[in-house]
Amino acid sequence: MTDPFDPPEQVEPSGPFDPPTPVEGVPEPGDPTPPGGVVFVPQERARNPWRIARRVGYVVVALLVVYYAATLFWVHKVGQSDQARPVDAIVVMGAAQYDGRPSKLLAARLDHALELYQDGYAPLIVTTGGNRPGDRFTEAETSANYLIERGVPAEAIIQVAGENSYESLELASNEVRFRGLHSVLLVSDPYHMLRTRLIAQELGLTAYVSPTRTSPMNADNAFWHEMKEAGGVAIGRLIGFERLVSLTG
Repeated sequence: MTDPFDPPEQVEPSGPFDPPTPVEGVPEPGDPTPPGGVVFVPQERARNPWRIARRVGYVVVALLVVYYAATLFWVHKVGQSDQARPVDAIVVMGAAQYDGRPSKLLAARLDHALELYQDGYAPLIVTTGGNRPGDRFTEAETSANYLIERGVPAEAIIQVAGENSYESLELASNEVRFRGLHSVLLVSDPYHMLRTRLIAQELGLTAYVSPTRTSPMNADNAFWHEMKEAGGVAIGRLIGFERLVSLTG
């Protein structure tokens, strides 16, 4: 018999009992209450479009720096190579001349082309380069006379008077292909070789390079020219060298 004055027995729940799930931002019992009793629920930080644009800009600049550095290395590497081999014609890139007398820079290129011709690498030499207002001779004509004086037959020389490297190579390409020829050996200073080869290839020629090793240009000037060439090559590879010439004049 149960004593009516005994306290009731504690009955445990028969089923599973899960404690309430804490709600983010709402304090649980025992947690300190923020000043004023106000609870701030954290929200996801809004994205700043200017911050995203700045980060994208950093990435683009980094990629451009890497692209330029790789192009500069390529300019230097090609300038140190020599691909001399039998071809249809040797193309000498023009340089300054003084009233029919080649500058030291041009003479170094012509001497190298003469050596290649005498060694039997090609039966033809293409001289290139126009003139400035008031000049009596073009670079191409001065170069041809220089070679003739050193034993190259006049009929083995083709003159094209382009106003820049692209135009000179375009005219040279027309002359060479008109004769049913297609392979050329390009002669210039080392820093100039990569751009010259890429232009010739853009014009449809099979082009190889053989830079002169007797250029009077010192190392400091050569590196400065390499840096400028790298900029031109980097842009030319993206938009095409013909378009680059049309934009830069």
